Amino acid sequence: MTKIRIQFTRFSAFYSPLISTFTGGFLQAEGLEPEHSIAAPGVTAIAALQNGTAEVVQSAPSQGIAALERGETPPALHFAQVNEMDGFFLTGRGPDPDFSWDSLAGRQVLVDHGVQPLAMFRYACHKAGVDYGAIEAVDAGSAAEMDAAFRNGSGDYIHQQGPAPQQLEHDRVGQVVARVGDPIGPCAFSSLAATREWLATEEAKAFMRAYRKTRAYIGATPAAEIAHAERALFPEIDIDVLTDTIAAYQALGCWSPHVEITRQAYEATLDVFEHAGRITQRHAYEDAIAPPPEG
Repeated sequence: MTKIRIQFTRFSAFYSPLISTFTGGFLQAEGLEPEHSIAAPGVTAIAALQNGTAEVVQSAPSQGIAALERGETPPALHFAQVNEMDGFFLTGRGPDPDFSWDSLAGRQVLVDHGVQPLAMFRYACHKAGVDYGAIEAVDAGSAAEMDAAFRNGSGDYIHQQGPAPQQLEHDRVGQVVARVGDPIGPCAFSSLAATREWLATEEAKAFMRAYRKTRAYIGATPAAEIAHAERALFPEIDIDVLTDTIAAYQALGCWSPHVEITRQAYEATLDVFEHAGRITQRHAYEDAIAPPPEG
């Protein structure tokens, strides 16, 4: 078995297409022995590629776009999609069957102020016809601090990635009212990245064979089965919450079967960051994105 080191920038069920490469046994079947880690808070997993402590990392094409915006050559290439849609949810205080995005005007919303989550949220508001400036958007800190603040009564709505919204529902603290991905549609949201050198190896080809099989599995397998395979990695999450989260992502459509980061999805992400004022030019697809290794 050849060891393959994988690092996540964020670790949640949203990244099940990568997690399942090892919990589903696909990497092992290709002769690869997986070892996974999670980047320190505030540190991108790209650093693990740069210092040689990982071969594959979970990242986002926006990382490469940001490097290009600084006039730098990205240190890694994004070669396969993980999620082709934004995976954040809006949770309110209770059931709201009449919710629409304009319900947010004049309301206090705890918004994740990470660069990409915030840019995507603002673009979703724009696409939904809501003036972001009309929302009382609150930066309540880290994901954990946001969650604690909402549980303690702050905010009318909260903007979170799964499984936090599903946990709020399970605990009867809130109710999911919207999916941020819906107004935006498909985009290059999160990805796999590696160095140019590694992408030329036989190991990379073996990884991609496993990853293609995993993406087929993640779309065709009942959420409960995937959740049980991943359960040991999420000991603090109730199995029903984990199952609900995976089912929500399957329904969202972020785990499309193809592995490629399409040019159309990349252009949609440029639209998001252009709207947010984060880029001054539309950087070329080929400068940030590579085709998946074949073989």
